[in-house]
Amino acid sequence: MVAKTADEAGDGVRPRRVLCLGEALIDVVVREGAEPVEHVGGSPLNVSTGLARLGHAASICAWWGRDDRGHRLAEAAAAAGARVEPGSDGAAATSVAYARVDRDGRASYTFDLTWDVPGIAGLDLVDHLHTGSIAATLEPGGAKVVGVVGRARRTATVSYDPNIRPAIMGTPGQVLARVEDLVGLCDVVKASDEDLAWLYPEEPVEDVLRRWAGLGPALVVCTRGPWGAYALLRGNRDLLVVDPLTVPVADTVGAGDSFMAGLVSGLLEAGLLGGADARRRLRGADWSQVQPALHRAVVTSAITVSRAGSYAPTLAEVRDLQDADPLLS
Repeated sequence: MVAKTADEAGDGVRPRRVLCLGEALIDVVVREGAEPVEHVGGSPLNVSTGLARLGHAASICAWWGRDDRGHRLAEAAAAAGARVEPGSDGAAATSVAYARVDRDGRASYTFDLTWDVPGIAGLDLVDHLHTGSIAATLEPGGAKVVGVVGRARRTATVSYDPNIRPAIMGTPGQVLARVEDLVGLCDVVKASDEDLAWLYPEEPVEDVLRRWAGLGPALVVCTRGPWGAYALLRGNRDLLVVDPLTVPVADTVGAGDSFMAGLVSGLLEAGLLGGADARRRLRGADWSQVQPALHRAVVTSAITVSRAGSYAPTLAEVRDLQDADPLLS
C-alpha cells in the first residue's frame, strides 16, 4: 500500500493541484567509453513527476513534438502519475539536452531545443505553480511564463528554480533581470551555488540569498552539492545550514529537480504552500515548521543521485530513509 500525503482527498476535500510549467526534453547522457543513453528529462518535468511520485496531484505544461521522443515524455509523465496539460505536444520536434558526465559523475549540458507556452485552462484552480530553468528565459515562451506566474499568484503560491544553463542563457547580463523579476514574484526560490556564482560572480552566496529574500520570497534555498544547502527565511536574520546525506553517487542528473520536488512536497504537506492562506502561513513560519520540508528535499535528492538518470523516489522510499534516521523527520 502506498503511503498517503496530506494532499490526498480521503475525506472528499479536493487535493491541492500543482502545475509545473516549463521544458520537457530528452537527456542524452554521454559517458567516456560508453554508448550514449537517452533518459526522459527537463527540470520542470522532473519536478512534476517527482511530486506525483510523492503523492501529489501534479501536472506538466510543456512543449514537445508528436514524435517518438515526445511520446516517451508523455508516457513518463503518465507512468509517474503526472497529468499532461493539453497543448503540450504542439512543438515541431522534441527538444534534446546532451549531458556529458565526467569521472566524478558531474554533468555538463548542451542543447537542441525550442520553447513556447500553450494555452493553460483552469489556472484559477491551480493551488501551487512551479516554474524555472530554460523555460523562464528562452523566448518566445519566457515572457509568457512571467505572465502566467503573475496571473497564478493571485490565488496560488509559486516556486522557482532558475537552474542556470549557460549554453542556452548566454551571459548573466542577458538573463539577470528576468531571473530577479521571477524571484520577486515567488514564495519559494531554490538555486544551486553554481547558479549563483554564474549570476553574481563577485558576491558571496550568503549575500545573494539575502538580496533575493529582500525581493519578496518567504524562503530562499541554495543547494551546495556534497556540502548540503543553505536556507533563509525572509523574517529571520540567520542562515540555516542543512547537512547532506552521504550516499554512493551514480550521477547528479536530476539531483536539483529532486531536491525541489521534495521541498515543495514537504511545504505542501505542512500547509505552507497551496493558496493564499498557505502563503500567509509561510511568511509567518519559523525553522521548526520549515525544517521537515528541507529534510525531505535532502532525502529525495540523495536517493536520486544514487541512481542513474533523473530518478524520482516514491514517498515510501523517502519515509524508509527517514525512519532509519529520526533526525531527518
